[in-house]
Amino acid sequence: MSVWFITGASRGFGLLIAREALARGNQVVATARHSSDIQKALPDAGDDLVAVDLDVTNARQAAAAVQAATDAFGRIDVVVNNAGRGVLGAVEEISDDEARAVFDVNVFGTLTVQRAVLPVLRAQRSGHVINISSVGGLVGSPGWGIYGATKFAMEGFTETLSQELAPLGIRVTLVEPGYFRTDFLDASSLRTEGLVIDDYDQTAGATRRRAVDVNHAQPGDPVKAASAIVDIAEVPDPPLRLLLGVDSVTGVENKLRQVAADIETWRALSISTDHDDVRAL
Repeated sequence: MSVWFITGASRGFGLLIAREALARGNQVVATARHSSDIQKALPDAGDDLVAVDLDVTNARQAAAAVQAATDAFGRIDVVVNNAGRGVLGAVEEISDDEARAVFDVNVFGTLTVQRAVLPVLRAQRSGHVINISSVGGLVGSPGWGIYGATKFAMEGFTETLSQELAPLGIRVTLVEPGYFRTDFLDASSLRTEGLVIDDYDQTAGATRRRAVDVNHAQPGDPVKAASAIVDIAEVPDPPLRLLLGVDSVTGVENKLRQVAADIETWRALSISTDHDDVRAL
């Protein structure tokens, strides 16, 4: 039995992960801005569930939530940073206020929770941090530039975090879903920037229209995704990255081929910038 600490657990992936973890006999501290929504969604969890109010951008609330977890269960084994905010629009269309709001939740909110919970994991010399990223954290696409930038940032600090925590017995995984049939594309989760620039109609505009068309018809099954995420918390050697969905796998494979091709095409120019006394590759 493990103790899970999950942010953004009132709906979507967070709620489904909490439900799956509970179904497998684990104890769960589930957090959301309004924890009463979690209790309504998981009415039969009993004493194995502690629901806590948490705005991930509030350091005091994060510390209090971690304290509630250790008070209730004595430890934390798995941390799932799932709380997030979306925005859709061309990079130029996104206002400064909106960009900062998305970074505040997706980047700084995750860092705030990590700062609150990592002292517990370090003291234990054990634990598993699972940060919910996106295929958009590895592959850029029109309309998702600012949202993707927050996930690119998460990819960067999480990859480094995995190296820093490995000697302490703490594992780290990035989860990179593609399109899944959650409410992410609903207005309640995703902000579509009000400014529309006609020049981007065939790029970001097309993505905006596609988001409406595929909403609740995405290829990914979120219940299967939640099960896969709980699966990796139960193995002794989990991956640093877990791609979820055929669209995520295909998109990342294409990106890797593109990067490899660019390296080979421009290899001579790339290595020509070293000092002459550096041995060539």
